[in-house]
Amino acid sequence: MSSQIEIRTVALSEFATAGYSATSIQRIAELAGLSKSSVLYHYASKEALLEVAISPALERMGAILDRTQARGFSDENRNAFIVEFVGFLLEHRLEVHMFINQGTSLEEVPVIARANRLVYRLRDYFCPPESTTEDRMRFAMALGGAAFTLVTRETYGQAALETDQVKAALVTIVTELLTPVTVRPIPVQE
Repeated sequence: MSSQIEIRTVALSEFATAGYSATSIQRIAELAGLSKSSVLYHYASKEALLEVAISPALERMGAILDRTQARGFSDENRNAFIVEFVGFLLEHRLEVHMFINQGTSLEEVPVIARANRLVYRLRDYFCPPESTTEDRMRFAMALGGAAFTLVTRETYGQAALETDQVKAALVTIVTELLTPVTVRPIPVQE
């Protein structure tokens, strides 16, 4: 593996698990078995490294959203989106975890601002202005919960599960969360 790829891989993992703000170039260099100057030779800053690490995921997510929005909203299109999106989540779990869970605290970082705009586009597709609070919460739980589960699956003893099992389970659960509910539960009494 080339130094650049190794640095990006280590950086992405560290950004996602320790947090972007808590990760230093020195720490990335140590984990990659390189000197800090070697990392800085390839990437001028931590922000430049973050840009390179998550841009491919943002480009793919943008393409998925473009295709989805062009098809319009229907049950069939929603379900096709979910299958494609779950595949995207599995492939880019660390990147998605980064911008979903750290997006609001890093909105001044240009690549994270770009990621936030994509998340807002996704939200607007599933939650138009007339959406209920419950629908908005279901969307947030589907997106955030899927990203969190994929990043922490080793913690919960799910590491041994086959990718096909995880994909099937995520498609089912995300579909359930994003399918409009026709029967509402009884409101909680205060």
